[in-house]
Amino acid sequence: MPEDKPVKTKRPQQVYTLLVEVGRKAEDGLPPKATGAGLLCYASGVDEEEAVRETVAILKTADMAPLDVQGYGTLEEREAAGDEIDAEERALMARALAENSVIVAQVTPFFD
Repeated sequence: MPEDKPVKTKRPQQVYTLLVEVGRKAEDGLPPKATGAGLLCYASGVDEEEAVRETVAILKTADMAPLDVQGYGTLEEREAAGDEIDAEERALMARALAENSVIVAQVTPFFD
């Protein structure tokens, strides 16, 4: 008799808010005198680690140089922490979930 394999339950995708610090790299699209940038991203994943991995991989393919990623949690976690989330931000999160993608919502260049 074959052994019963445990049934894998598919975990639902969630959207995580990430702040990614990037350094300089040729063809990164940042202003000429910028030393790097902070990118506010909404990324889908079954957990935050997957969302971070996907975000870093996508930024690397876009000729960016990710240095550090700070996670701020899901919409529900952010609301529980008291964050106010406006309609535009909610719409971007919904888009990231619907498209199973990474949305770069804001780029803030750093200068010396």
